[in-house]
Amino acid sequence: MLQTLRDKTSGWIAMVIVGVLILAFALVGVEQYLVQRSSTTVATIDAPPRWWTSAPAWWPVSLFWDHGAVTVEQFRSSFEEARQQKRTEQGDAFDARAFESLETKRTILDGLIDEEVQRIAAAQAGVLVSDALVRATIQEIPAFQVDGKFSAERYQLTLASQVPAQSPLQFEQSVRGTLQQSLIARAVARSHFVTTSELERLIRLLGERRNVSLMMLPPPAPDIAAVSAAEIQAWYDAHKAEHREPERVRIEYVELDASAMTAPPVANEAALRARFEQDKTRVLEQGQRLVSHILVRVDEGADAAAQQAAEQKATQLATQAGAPGADFAALAQASSDDTGSQASGGDLGWIGRDMMPGPFEDALFALQPGQVSAPVKSEFGWHVIKLREVKAGQQESFEQVRETLARQQAEADRERAFNEVSSRLVDAVLENPSALVPAARSVDLPVQQFGPFARDASSGIAANPAVRRAAFSEALIQDGTVSDPIDLGPNHSVWIRVVAHTPERAQPLGQVRDQVIAAVRADRARTAATQRAEALLVRLRGGESLAALAAAENLPPPQNLPEVQRGMPLPEASVSEAVFAAQAPAKGQVTPGKSVLPDGRVVLFAVEGVMPGDVQTIEAQQRATLQQQIVQIGGGEGAQALVSALRKRMKITVTEASL
Repeated sequence: MLQTLRDKTSGWIAMVIVGVLILAFALVGVEQYLVQRSSTTVATIDAPPRWWTSAPAWWPVSLFWDHGAVTVEQFRSSFEEARQQKRTEQGDAFDARAFESLETKRTILDGLIDEEVQRIAAAQAGVLVSDALVRATIQEIPAFQVDGKFSAERYQLTLASQVPAQSPLQFEQSVRGTLQQSLIARAVARSHFVTTSELERLIRLLGERRNVSLMMLPPPAPDIAAVSAAEIQAWYDAHKAEHREPERVRIEYVELDASAMTAPPVANEAALRARFEQDKTRVLEQGQRLVSHILVRVDEGADAAAQQAAEQKATQLATQAGAPGADFAALAQASSDDTGSQASGGDLGWIGRDMMPGPFEDALFALQPGQVSAPVKSEFGWHVIKLREVKAGQQESFEQVRETLARQQAEADRERAFNEVSSRLVDAVLENPSALVPAARSVDLPVQQFGPFARDASSGIAANPAVRRAAFSEALIQDGTVSDPIDLGPNHSVWIRVVAHTPERAQPLGQVRDQVIAAVRADRARTAATQRAEALLVRLRGGESLAALAAAENLPPPQNLPEVQRGMPLPEASVSEAVFAAQAPAKGQVTPGKSVLPDGRVVLFAVEGVMPGDVQTIEAQQRATLQQQIVQIGGGEGAQALVSALRKRMKITVTEASL
């Protein structure tokens, strides 16, 4: 039998089959046949070799191309980070379900793909990051600084407190990788510049003023003509998305509000005196400090050079103010940027706790009378603080604070009662999570009904965004269970259960027939008004003036608006945009145009003159700020164009199922 196999596999046909298999393994990779792949990646990036950057996509990728990937773990980590950031920004308005849309996921994934594309491009270009650059970058990170200077101890503690903890070597490698990946794009962004002529042209455009005449045409006449069945059907078919009934839910809920609970019994004298003894520090009047300061003002958005210059000036002033025999008041009058206290020698008067920003207060209460602080940073700039005098606090008597103690005791008793009822309600829900009535009965609270309501509801209990998020969550809709307690305010919670759910659906024509007819008539009226405006615009272009047109057509007289600036509502921003989009008229002529308002009304206008912005009126600081903004915008666009060009050179494959 072995001899037969040898005979069968030694012919030319067998050699051809073996050759085909060898070629297939070479082109695709033997691992494709021997290894079962798992979905550990969300996207793969394959780049042509650097010695043949124009290699076509059909070239044997597995042999010579460079490879990169965005793993599921990377994507989920970035997605969760973006979720937390949005939740922090939007607060109660955050919609977790809307955030988890495919569009959001693709946006986050595109950012990760861009990073990987830049990493591959940097590696192919041989970009290297020096140790000095890594050290300088780390030292500039604010989290590792104390009093504006890098602290090795803070660096070590911060890395050790991360989850998971990182060693300095691991963090340096991470920073090196980030720098290597972004250096090319950053270099492109920083290479952008604006010429003097470009800047001045932009100044002339931004400061441009126009003499304009406006005439608002009357609202379109109501269309009362009959609407045929064919028109109704055609409109309905073309606008089905506008005639969909939104998703709705109906809920039952139990509300627990401490303010609506029975008032606790009034605390007796003994209880109040016991609270007085326990909380003496709370009723102790805070001591006060007599303070002067010198402010070196610097905006929080100022560049690093301005920040450093301000800090250096404040350090010099602190040294001068702390010298023996120094006249702090005279120094403040000569150097402070605080216009409110400069004339009085920097005097801020008597200051107690919680009256100044945190860093200022911390530095102040750490001083001894007569001492001058080192420069302290706040949102206004750098402060040099002098403590002139301390006035000790005085202990208040029981009689002086009795009413305050009684109020605090009542609030504490009410909060305790709320927590007890809330705990019993939570325990009852855990025993039977699919029903709310037994839990409510156990704490003698009514079960209320609300709805149906949609996601944009703004009345009743559904006006609270947290309630709407819970009501439309898949868990409550599918399982029919009771929600966790939802906080509506201090000592105010609600538990809800979805009792009915209606998915979003298309409304049949019979149900929205009247709406469709109204929409058809409104569209016909709007079209008629636009056609009339076009006819009038033709006459304006033919040389007829707005005033003559108004008199001939019995229209309201036009308004003459001299020196209109960009962005002015005329009567809406869209009209201003149309006015400034029109070409500048030739000498002795006008440039007519029109703008349609959202309600269907039409505004006709005529641009009668254009006055460019005056370059000479722009202050040097404004000019520099504008130039910096243009450079930043142009640099960002250049960097994004580079990344887009790099993406086109690479083969990117996204696994939608892993999102």
